[in-house]
Amino acid sequence: MLTLPTALRTAFKEPFGPVYTEADDLLADASSEDADAPLVAVGDVVTFHLRRAGRPPDVAVIDGKTKREAVGEEIRRAVETGRLVEVENEPGTVSVDLVAALVAALDADEPTTLLVEGEEDLATLPAVLAAPVGSTVVYGQPDEGMVRMTVTDAVKTEMRDLLAQFDGDFDAVVAPIDA
Repeated sequence: MLTLPTALRTAFKEPFGPVYTEADDLLADASSEDADAPLVAVGDVVTFHLRRAGRPPDVAVIDGKTKREAVGEEIRRAVETGRLVEVENEPGTVSVDLVAALVAALDADEPTTLLVEGEEDLATLPAVLAAPVGSTVVYGQPDEGMVRMTVTDAVKTEMRDLLAQFDGDFDAVVAPIDA
């Protein structure tokens, strides 16, 4: 498991890509790059908005919370659909289980929702590493909107470098991605 050190928390204050308040605009920009590339959503509210806009993510990572509070019933029912895989990931961490589940979900033939027991806030980093180049990873930026990241080799390097600064066994955590 990797744990986010306190000194690195400021690296996550600014969004890693453009921020959108409308899912339709985000999806239009994402599909103009590569309409067939996987779409990965991290967060219950982001997943809800993408599904409501008519584009369910290929992989969704949810934890039943938004801003540390339980999501409402409408969001919970909308996001806990399809193939559900439960995975444990403690708050402030990236677990081997989460990374392995992301890799498996991206390889699956059907859309998959990873239901995290704990917290999914840091799942964006391994999602970028696990997703193929050209994919889109979307996550929520509290009180601002949805952040869209296009997966490139440079973005993968940036996320790998950030994860390498976490406390713990980096090689063990990224092993499912590098396999």
